[in-house]
Amino acid sequence: MKREIDFQQSLPAHWHIINYGNGRVNQQPNALQLTLPATHATRYHDAQLTDYVGKGDFRWRPPLRMEVVASASLHPLVGTAGFGFWNHPFVPSERGVRLPKAVWFFFSAPPSNMQLAQGVTGPGWKAATIDATRWQFLALAPTAPVSILLMRFPTLYRRLWPIGQRAIGVSEHLLESSLLLERHTYSLDWQVDHVRFAVDDVTVHEARVGIKGALGFIAWMDNQYAVVTPQGQIKFGLVDVPQPQTLMIERVEIKMG
Repeated sequence: MKREIDFQQSLPAHWHIINYGNGRVNQQPNALQLTLPATHATRYHDAQLTDYVGKGDFRWRPPLRMEVVASASLHPLVGTAGFGFWNHPFVPSERGVRLPKAVWFFFSAPPSNMQLAQGVTGPGWKAATIDATRWQFLALAPTAPVSILLMRFPTLYRRLWPIGQRAIGVSEHLLESSLLLERHTYSLDWQVDHVRFAVDDVTVHEARVGIKGALGFIAWMDNQYAVVTPQGQIKFGLVDVPQPQTLMIERVEIKMG
C-alpha cells in the first residue's frame, strides 16, 4: 500500500482536511499550509490533515516508511504541531479517552511538559514513540498511586522510572527546534520491533520498542498544551497565539511493506 499527496491536484478522497476554530488548512501549488492566526486562548484552534475519519479507518501497520518534507514559518512556535501516526486518543464525538499510542515527530512549547523519557526535557521538537496500550503498562497500572509518590523522590525516580518508561513504550530524542525553520525531509521506518527516525536521511534516533496495531496519519498545528509527568502532574489547556504561525507540508509519502 502506498499513499502520496500531489499538491498540483486536488487532494485524493482518502485525505481529510479538518479546521477547528480559526485554524485553516490552505492548499498551495507546492505545499499544504496548516495555519493558526494570532488569536486568544478562549477557544481551541487546530489545522490538521488526516487519512482517517474514525478509529475504524486506521490502516497503517509496520513495516512501513513515511517521508514528510516540512518547515515552519515562525520560531518559537506555541502550542503543539507535528506529523506521523497515532490512535487519536480523544474524539470529540465519542465519550471517554483512549490510552495514547503514537509514532511521530512531535513539537510542544511551554507550558507543555510531557517529560516521559528520562533525560529528555518535556517540551521541544522530538522524534518519539509511546504506547500506553501495552500489557506491560496495564499490568503496572494498579501500582500507580504508590509509584507516583515514589517518583517525587529524585533517587527513586532515577532508579524506578526506566521500568515505567519501557512499559509505556516511550522512546524520545530531542531535535534542535531551529530545524523547523528550514526545509527538511523527515522520515521514519516503522518496523515490528523498532522505529528508525531520520532527518535528510541521517538517522537521529532509533527507538528499540515494538509499536503494534493500526494507526492513522496526522499532520497538525494547534494551540493546546499538556502537562503529564511521572510525578503525577496532569493538566491540559489552551495558549494564546501572539503571531500567525504556519506548518508547511510540501510532500507526504507513506509506503507499507
